[in-house]
Amino acid sequence: MTFWRTTPMEEMTEAQWESLCDGCGLCCQVRLQDEDTDELTLTNLACRYLDLGTHRCTDYANRQRNVPDCVRVTPQNVRQLDWLPWSCGYRLVAAGHDLPEWHHLVCGDRERVHTEEISMRGELISEDEAEDE
Repeated sequence: MTFWRTTPMEEMTEAQWESLCDGCGLCCQVRLQDEDTDELTLTNLACRYLDLGTHRCTDYANRQRNVPDCVRVTPQNVRQLDWLPWSCGYRLVAAGHDLPEWHHLVCGDRERVHTEEISMRGELISEDEAEDE
């Protein structure tokens, strides 16, 4: 199944588009933006809805209602989201590149993004944990 090579992203089904997510968790890493310079700084915090074990959103259907500044990555906005990591499947496909060998659509293993240390598994703490400290 190599639809990402043959189907323009604007013509992908929602399921195809969503499957490009590699589960790295980097887009759920809390970023702070300087009001004066617009510079982004990454924190060690993850959105409270990111399951730190699976790296999936625990309330994906309601994520934008729960977190108003949660950005939904779409074929229409992916090219403007320069904060997405270079390894991001959405970003790679939008730029006309193939998916890497560790991507689950290529290798069939959703854990490989973690075993190859592409993800932030083990590096982030939940916003909820930080508030409890």
